[in-house]
Amino acid sequence: MGVGGPASHRRRWPERAGFSPVARWLTEQGEDRLIPESFIQELLYRVDLVDLIDEHVPLKKAGANYVACCPFHNEKSPSFTVSPSKQFYHCFGCGAHGNAIGFLIEYSGLGFVDAVRELAGRAAMEVPDARGAASGRGPQLQVLAELMARAAKFYYEQLKGSERAIRYLKDRGVSGEIARRFGIGYAAEGGQNLARVFEDHANVELQLAGLVIKDERGRLYDRFRDRVMFPICSQKGEVIAFGGRVLGQGEPKYLNSPETPLFEKGREVFGLPQARVAIRQAGTVIVVEGYLDVVALAQHGVENSVATLGTATTVTQVQKLLRQADRIVFCFDGDAAGRKAAWRALEGSLEVLAEPKSIAFVFLPEGEDPDSLVRQRGADAFRALTTQATPLSEFFLRELAGHCDLASAEGRVRLIAEAKPLLGRLQSSMLRLQLVKRLAELSGFSQAEVEHLCDLRPAVQSAPGRARRQAPSLLRPLLRLLLQKPRLASELPVELLPDSSAEANAVRMLCETIRSTPGGDLPYSALLERLQGGECEEVLRAAAAELMHQPFAEDEVDAEFAGAVSKLREGNHRRTFQLLQEKVHRLGVGGLSSEEKQRYLQAIGVRGNADGDG
Repeated sequence: MGVGGPASHRRRWPERAGFSPVARWLTEQGEDRLIPESFIQELLYRVDLVDLIDEHVPLKKAGANYVACCPFHNEKSPSFTVSPSKQFYHCFGCGAHGNAIGFLIEYSGLGFVDAVRELAGRAAMEVPDARGAASGRGPQLQVLAELMARAAKFYYEQLKGSERAIRYLKDRGVSGEIARRFGIGYAAEGGQNLARVFEDHANVELQLAGLVIKDERGRLYDRFRDRVMFPICSQKGEVIAFGGRVLGQGEPKYLNSPETPLFEKGREVFGLPQARVAIRQAGTVIVVEGYLDVVALAQHGVENSVATLGTATTVTQVQKLLRQADRIVFCFDGDAAGRKAAWRALEGSLEVLAEPKSIAFVFLPEGEDPDSLVRQRGADAFRALTTQATPLSEFFLRELAGHCDLASAEGRVRLIAEAKPLLGRLQSSMLRLQLVKRLAELSGFSQAEVEHLCDLRPAVQSAPGRARRQAPSLLRPLLRLLLQKPRLASELPVELLPDSSAEANAVRMLCETIRSTPGGDLPYSALLERLQGGECEEVLRAAAAELMHQPFAEDEVDAEFAGAVSKLREGNHRRTFQLLQEKVHRLGVGGLSSEEKQRYLQAIGVRGNADGDG
């Protein structure tokens, strides 16, 4: 989420000489590349945020802005506001805040590079690298994507002519509508079926896409044969791989595409494009293990489920799903293998789980899977299981305690030793505190001792002395003035700003950023990218949100700015006088240097004039 969203959503980008945080790392065909900042600025200038968001979330005009119910949290009254003039959105309910790039990242779950490419395609622009050359998507990737799309269409059409495959799906309760929704197809027996759709069956790109393989004798044949085909799609809805379920008794029962330039198992999940709307509405995503589990759940109205791809749940997958929902429910078999898979999912979640997100686990009765359970007991029974799912904290403690003899000192020591590396990885500070308290109860150690033994910073620390806020009523409007008219940054005497104010630091950063831009007229949407992850993030977000509902009249901006600068000068004189006055009280006038005496006399004069005017 752009500047100021929930902590779990904030992005951090690496910096490299000559490039601000907006210069993002790309890895494309083995080469490290950067997207130039100038391109990002132009892209954000060309894209209309209102049109972009309205395609996904219907907007209504409300004064100078547009509003809707927030797509990032459940609400009945619209608090999600889009500014057409400043090209940013802000939710006054959950704090979601960002520009067009941030919206695609958070709403569609795209990575930064894919979001930029998506917007560039809308604006008919080519994405360049750091040297200014158009990198685009890469011709090879485009070709592979086209091959996969043609193969998916072919398999889908072949399903219509296979009575065995149709009967198998009907026996599993899959309707024609659901089959169309997921693009389910059929790969017939024989090793040369793809030659009917691809003239050059020996094309090396078919091998690169994982559709055709070569045996030890050098003969080429189709990878998928006599299998029901489940297309695996990217978050944009493009087919990037397949999962094939064998008909009959062949092995392996499920066969996935190999990893290709398009497809990396650890980054993808099955069914996300189809489930995205339902996930947003429910605020929860259910993770199951099989393709047919997802399809069966959707068939019965449980449409917010996805499936892993036959591998242990990865950090990347969890991170991707947490962008879509506030809660993940992992659904596994209740046997030893299922609990082992659940523990791996827990380990993959620790580093990306932060407030207010949550993760829970459902363990199904022996012999049941989501497919069979929803068909036999119905959607309500399955939903009830997910509602009553075991929270991550409970599963965490139960599993660790189950391996330790808590009746012995050695067992209690082992409990803390096994918890230590896991607590260190846990992103959620609040959840970590709760776990530390429970571990203290179970082990007999004090909370402070557990924190010490696990090398954790104490949760309760003496509060540092509160820094004196200086002129917040002056500096916050000044921030709004700079955001509304960035060119004013060149006229602001930043040396007059107080030193210890968060607003003052934000003004300095804002001025520095604007002044470093040729022309000094950087739109707010571009400023979001330039200042992403900075220490003044929260202050700038708040000022931008205020500006959305409290813009200055255009014909009054210059006068307001002049008044603000005048007050800055008065404040600077006042602080100078106070410092010199304190020194005079300690040392007398003779303790001042000649320069300080001159400044003291000037300050007295200025102060006297100000008092006389009052």
